[in-house]
Amino acid sequence: MILQPVLAPLLVILLVLPVLAAAVWMLVRAVRRPAGGASTGAGPVIWALRVVLVLACGVLLLRPGVPGGHVRTLASATDVVIAVDTTASMVAEDWDGAKSASAGTVDRTRMAGVREDVRRIAEAYPGARFALITFDANAVLRLPLTTDTGALVSAVEVLQPEVTRQSKGSSIGIANQLLTQTLQNAQKASPDRARMVFYLGDGEQTVSTEPEPFDSAKKLISGGEVLGYGTSQGGPMRETTGAFGDTASGSGEYIQYQGSDALSRIDEKNLQRIASELGVTYEHRAADAKTVLPPAPKSTTAYREDDPLTQPTDLSWIVALVVAALLCAEITRATMLVVRMRGLSVRPTSGGENA
Repeated sequence: MILQPVLAPLLVILLVLPVLAAAVWMLVRAVRRPAGGASTGAGPVIWALRVVLVLACGVLLLRPGVPGGHVRTLASATDVVIAVDTTASMVAEDWDGAKSASAGTVDRTRMAGVREDVRRIAEAYPGARFALITFDANAVLRLPLTTDTGALVSAVEVLQPEVTRQSKGSSIGIANQLLTQTLQNAQKASPDRARMVFYLGDGEQTVSTEPEPFDSAKKLISGGEVLGYGTSQGGPMRETTGAFGDTASGSGEYIQYQGSDALSRIDEKNLQRIASELGVTYEHRAADAKTVLPPAPKSTTAYREDDPLTQPTDLSWIVALVVAALLCAEITRATMLVVRMRGLSVRPTSGGENA
């Protein structure tokens, strides 16, 4: 028998012992009550069932089980670094079909596609560690390497592009130094792990200088992909204020250029250039097509067959059924007593009938 307590065993004892002592005391009183004496409460059988109920609750908190269960687990020794473009152009509305967080609205911005694809990346590499880098005027490490995919998805869900009025142009290669540093730190900490990089952006270079190359990161990775968002026709952009959800709700005005809506267009040549520098493939993303992600390096991904993770078979569900049955008996008895008392209260007296 194996115990997997929900609470600390000492705390379970402190919670259960006083209630159990009270129930046993009431059971002894019920048993010692004279046979012809007036009944002032529940009988011995009821209190015996209540003792069993308290014991069952205590056992349930200890979560009993038996050894012997096995789980076939996927072990992945891969670090995945995701670099996301958060420049103002990522709110361009040439993505379609993504429901936003606010009810009844549709988020057509490129960031909606980024959020969908990050979720797919997290699902595609179970057991891997993930890091998140965002870049606009500056590059920032939003999430260090972690196996918590929920934290990764949550971090991307709350991402907002830079404030429009503060935008002064940006380079698509500004994240190269931080990306290289993150990969180098991962290599030093775990040299036996493989590393993959995913670059998500629209490729628009809005400063006059040449974009910084990603050559230094190429030798540190063994896979990944560049994902491009946007269309050649371009999409209009609403102003962003930095308030959460303002791009999804469409509360901002469209950015104007020479009397009409300003359009942002994807630059696939720049994105293909980044893919070449990183030594990975490029894929143009669209809402009606699922991304085809590269597989993790086979040398770092395997099922643990020879040494399976042993898990005890949980038996607490059996105890839970006992608790549920005893509670049902208590509820049934209480209902019968209420019905009986209501019947006594509405029964007319003999004096009232003679009147």
